[in-house]
Amino acid sequence: MPKPLIGSQLGAVLDAIPAMVALLDCGLCHRHANDDYVRFTGMTDAVLTGCHLDKIAAAIILRGHAERAMSGEKVSWEGWLPGSDGADARFVKGLCLPFRAAGRGIDGCLFILRDLTDLKQTERRFAEQVADLQLNRGLNAAITASALDCIIVIDEAGCVVEFNPAAELTFGHARAAVLGRPIADIIVPEHLRERHVQGFARYLATGEAHVLGRRMEIEGLRADGAVFPLELAITEVRLPGRRLFTAYLRDLTAAHAAQADVQRSRDALHQGEKMAAFGSLLAGVAHELNNPLSIVIGNAMMLSDDAAGFEGPLVTRVGKIAAAAERCARIVRSFLAMARQRPTVLRPVAIAPLVHVAVEMLAYGFRAGGIGVTLDLPVDLPNATGDSDQLHQVLVNLLLNAKQALLKQPLPRQISIAARVEAGEVVLRLSDNGPGVPHDIRTRIFDPFFTTKPMGEGTGIGLAVSRGIVEAHGGTLVLKPQGPGAQFDVRLPLALEVEAAPAAEPASIAALPTLPRRALIIDDEPEVASVLAQMVTSLGFACDMAEGGGDGQHLLERGDYDAILCDLHMPGIDGAALLQWIGAHKPQFRGRLAFVTGDTLGQATASFLSASGRPHLEKPFLREEIRRVLSLLKFDS
Repeated sequence: MPKPLIGSQLGAVLDAIPAMVALLDCGLCHRHANDDYVRFTGMTDAVLTGCHLDKIAAAIILRGHAERAMSGEKVSWEGWLPGSDGADARFVKGLCLPFRAAGRGIDGCLFILRDLTDLKQTERRFAEQVADLQLNRGLNAAITASALDCIIVIDEAGCVVEFNPAAELTFGHARAAVLGRPIADIIVPEHLRERHVQGFARYLATGEAHVLGRRMEIEGLRADGAVFPLELAITEVRLPGRRLFTAYLRDLTAAHAAQADVQRSRDALHQGEKMAAFGSLLAGVAHELNNPLSIVIGNAMMLSDDAAGFEGPLVTRVGKIAAAAERCARIVRSFLAMARQRPTVLRPVAIAPLVHVAVEMLAYGFRAGGIGVTLDLPVDLPNATGDSDQLHQVLVNLLLNAKQALLKQPLPRQISIAARVEAGEVVLRLSDNGPGVPHDIRTRIFDPFFTTKPMGEGTGIGLAVSRGIVEAHGGTLVLKPQGPGAQFDVRLPLALEVEAAPAAEPASIAALPTLPRRALIIDDEPEVASVLAQMVTSLGFACDMAEGGGDGQHLLERGDYDAILCDLHMPGIDGAALLQWIGAHKPQFRGRLAFVTGDTLGQATASFLSASGRPHLEKPFLREEIRRVLSLLKFDS
């Protein structure tokens, strides 16, 4: 089975085109065709798929156009095509385009054949009946009244002779009101009238035609003043002693809207791919920072411990390094949380810490832009129900929108975040003193892909995604009418606080009976292992270090350890392999093992950690996290 040239969505779009459409590969074999094209060939869809172009009756004409398109040329023509198995020939307007799949070379050609047989025959019949217009007005009215397209006939003075019902419906003028009036005053937009009048006069004087016999797109004018796109074809009818001009017009408003929807979908898909790639890159950068950041944080903590009891500028500097390193760790974890895209998990969420993390993550941009942030978060604010990672994304989206709006405003620039409880919900209000949202677009700002930002600065999906997240939490995200700046209210349901039975306290590390306590640190990066060993030593353990899973396995064969902290991803024997070896050879160590990892994004890693049942320490690690993980180990197993 050859690989499809197009996806199902594009196939559906091609099938919906009101014309005969076929996609051929470089070998001129049919790869996709809509129902109109299949009927034209006289074959079935199953027979036509994979069939060579030479097998259909019209191949002698279509083959030349296909070969030109394969060379990169856009080919358009009109003429008669033979039918299949003795069927009547059809007059078509054809277009053959080179087909390129996403960024590659020419993969085939696309035929779009519009059957104009009926229109061609109508033109001929209409020309014949105009000659007998005075004798048979009834027949003329029947023909023009039944046409789906607009049919307008004008004389050499440019005045309306006929205005069919489709034209009445399209342009909003009654036939009786326009007969005898200049066509330019009725359906030609004002900015095009002079050119229309001059072109018509030039043709009458010289016979030089620029629009006769051609199909082209122009602008038309409705009775209400609206300008809209039209497809136009004009035919000249010569009668004894006079000439008439028949215009066939089709309203393209719906076609343009459909085309715009398709383009928006393509743009959205492209933008989504870029955002996904950017998210992966951001997550990768954050992950790569974990090991060196762990070293910085660990050494900063050790320096702080060594400097305890001393005073002076050196101690102050150590404190600043430790604080900055911990802030970097929180920001990296925020990036990783946003990139995880885990399924929604609703649980009680403390709003104030969530706001502080989002503001801290964007703090540099606020300072650089001269933007002040004020917080009004009550200390007794109850928890809301939500997914902390997704709500963090909502807050970041709203804060970024506010920052971008304020950067175009003069100082002072201010963002305010306040929270309160109202009607059983936590209400989080984000407001700014920027320009606000114009009244005419207030109802559209939550529409997907709607943006007022310049190209490259906005995707139009931030607010739509944010509202979707909040509504999935059972809450609402609304733009309040108050001004002068923008004000958004996020309402979330209160968490149901259920009084749980007292849980057993984890065993205190300081109270363990066996002294000295021993720990084994296994990591293929010695500096990371050294820092982790120092931090574990400060908690009362004597530590051995193993460089990789193989060395760790040898130490476990010869010694006894109360705690084993093993990096999950290592060359050779990794954490998963070591766990399997422990289960087979040293099962008493299984309850004493915890993993260390900087990769909690991958589905494989998350699935393994969940299936293993072992606690894990996420890089960059803090002493409190190490203490928590050690408290979960079974030292007496």
